[in-house]
Amino acid sequence: MNKVVTFGEIMLRLSSPGNLRFSQSNSFDVVYGGGESNVAVSLSNYGIPVEFVSRIPNNDIGMCALMEMRKRNVGVNHVIHGGDRLGIYFLETGAVSRGSKVVYDRSNSAISQIKPGMINWKKVFNEGVTWFHWTGITPAISQGAANVCLEALKVASDLGITISTDLNYRSKLWNYDGDREAIMTELTSYCDIILGNEEDAEKHFGIKPKSLDITKEGHKVKAESFLDVCKQMMRKFPNAKKVITTLRGSISASHNTWAGVMYDGNKMYKSCEYQITDIVDRVGGGDSFMGGLIYGLIKYKNNN
Repeated sequence: MNKVVTFGEIMLRLSSPGNLRFSQSNSFDVVYGGGESNVAVSLSNYGIPVEFVSRIPNNDIGMCALMEMRKRNVGVNHVIHGGDRLGIYFLETGAVSRGSKVVYDRSNSAISQIKPGMINWKKVFNEGVTWFHWTGITPAISQGAANVCLEALKVASDLGITISTDLNYRSKLWNYDGDREAIMTELTSYCDIILGNEEDAEKHFGIKPKSLDITKEGHKVKAESFLDVCKQMMRKFPNAKKVITTLRGSISASHNTWAGVMYDGNKMYKSCEYQITDIVDRVGGGDSFMGGLIYGLIKYKNNN
């Protein structure tokens, strides 16, 4: 059984209806989600058994988040309870040339106060688990969250479980005194599969492509421009078997181009470029890509 475990924060999302600005809104639409929980839902949709691990408050809002995961057929048997609040973020959806806007309200959330020893990772992984996924958002929340993520990675690595990450640099997080590069370098060193774009590589590890100026490339980003980044990443993280990036171009808020690139140390593979028009909700697009990637690597693991 190819069971996947994801670990991270699930939040309450409050978004302005349609394309209204915050200042124009008299109400907000409610959605529950987060990087790792989104990946879990994506995998469940593909029929992959998946368990989401987190820490949430034992109150009605926390229970609503759990209900959302259960109705998507995602396991929550190892979610622990504690803390006073679920993290919140507000979303203002972009329109035409106006980009989306996010405002976080997640300080002192339940998972930000998590500590090593609270989750029995041996028990979590001792249930037919073959894959563990985390993102760079989790260690950015707090030192405790980073420590628990490391705790999970050590157990998963000892058990021979495949480990993946989406580096997911978030400029509005990393507000505590931890050394971001040192923390992310240690955590990423356990990974078999690394997903990240040029900003993730530069912000976390100081790795830059030799001949790519993303501001000049616009939406005509070429896969070959990232080959040098992939090679640098594999030199820095010798345990990595594959480095992947998405090639996303923004023509407008409702029209993006999208392709994927994967490097296995010998060869670079590139998907065709898709024209994504009439975008309904851009948030979580990278998570859906990660879900599809994990599914593909599990389902077609004996194929090149």
